[in-house]
Amino acid sequence: MTDLNDQHADNPDQGFIALVADLAAVSGPDGLTLREIRDRLDERAFGLMILILAIPCLVPALYGVPQIVGIPILLLAGQMLVGRVEPWLPEGILKRRVTKAWLERMADFATKRMGWLERLSRPRLKIFAEGWAERAAAFFMILATLTIVLPMTNTVPSVALSLLSVGLIQRDGLFVAAGAAVATAWATALIVVGIGFFVGAGWAVSLMARFGG
Repeated sequence: MTDLNDQHADNPDQGFIALVADLAAVSGPDGLTLREIRDRLDERAFGLMILILAIPCLVPALYGVPQIVGIPILLLAGQMLVGRVEPWLPEGILKRRVTKAWLERMADFATKRMGWLERLSRPRLKIFAEGWAERAAAFFMILATLTIVLPMTNTVPSVALSLLSVGLIQRDGLFVAAGAAVATAWATALIVVGIGFFVGAGWAVSLMARFGG
């Protein structure tokens, strides 16, 4: 495996697709541990680690994976919210190994399906992608993740997470704002549907009680 210290991903101009491809390229036959992935990403570790976790959840009506990856996403976003500089994860999670095959599939998916995101994103409106805005983005990531774990509702919040992550990685405030808007709209829609369901159910029960004597 290529020496991680010699091949450190410290180029701030490197796009997120190149970062994902780089992880696959330097991984050995056994892949990389999450610790090794974290250490390679430096200041963009939060955004890219959350993006890597969110990408599999873009598959519609997925069950199981969102519920698993939701926990580390919440841990990472929570640390961003409180202003932590370097991601912290429990030792047991940091030792978990991501296989080379999975890293290669991630790189292939990012190259073929997410190239348009990288082409459209660029450093702009940095006031919405740096400093206090990173903490605001973390709040919307948490909001999206709380809905991603609901059964069969994973795609839209995953889009929000992807937009927010790409925005932070590329320092693109427009993407951060778009991701926040998607997360807010989706959470609001779920709340409205939930309220409507309970109100409707209560109305149906009272109606049945009235006609049922």
